Amino acid sequence: MKNPPALEHLIESLRCLPGVGPKSALRMAYYLLQRDRKGANGLANALSDALETVGHCQLCNNFSEQPTCSVCASEKRDNSMLCVVEMPTDVMMLEQTQSYDGLYFVLMGRLSPLDGVGPKEINLDKLIKRAQNGTVKEVILATNYTVEGEATAHYIIELLKARKIRVSRIARGLPMGGEIEYVDSGTLAQALVERKHIS
Repeated sequence: MKNPPALEHLIESLRCLPGVGPKSALRMAYYLLQRDRKGANGLANALSDALETVGHCQLCNNFSEQPTCSVCASEKRDNSMLCVVEMPTDVMMLEQTQSYDGLYFVLMGRLSPLDGVGPKEINLDKLIKRAQNGTVKEVILATNYTVEGEATAHYIIELLKARKIRVSRIARGLPMGGEIEYVDSGTLAQALVERKHIS
């Protein structure tokens, strides 16, 4: 027995979400239609509203309902520092630390040639323009320590060094409260390489 066309369309649409396969999409669609039509309607309205009103900040490329996001518009931020991250969730995590008061640039991805993601897809030309605006003194790379994140960081480092812009990379090593015997050897090796001199 086939599902009605509208239900099939809903199931296929749900499959665009990361990690959602055919069976998960089918369960979600059935649940929304059978158990939570009010929630489904709220989801549809919220998605429609977000698509209509949320765009990208002209300066940092993060999601924003205004041409310039609240972080870039704030006079309390240190505009001499620019932290480059892969995704908006990375900005949220860094903001939670309350240890950084500079500005951001969100790549909205990372270099991945196998997936067809090159420098244009992650707005590197926009990043270079922002880094050369005359106020940025240091670019802090906070891409993930994955193969793609490392490749992206290396590519950006080469672009910025060629333009005589100071670049730093977030450190990696032992987690807060971590015990050496439980840390993997790669992390421990990196902690030794990136050790700080105290005196």
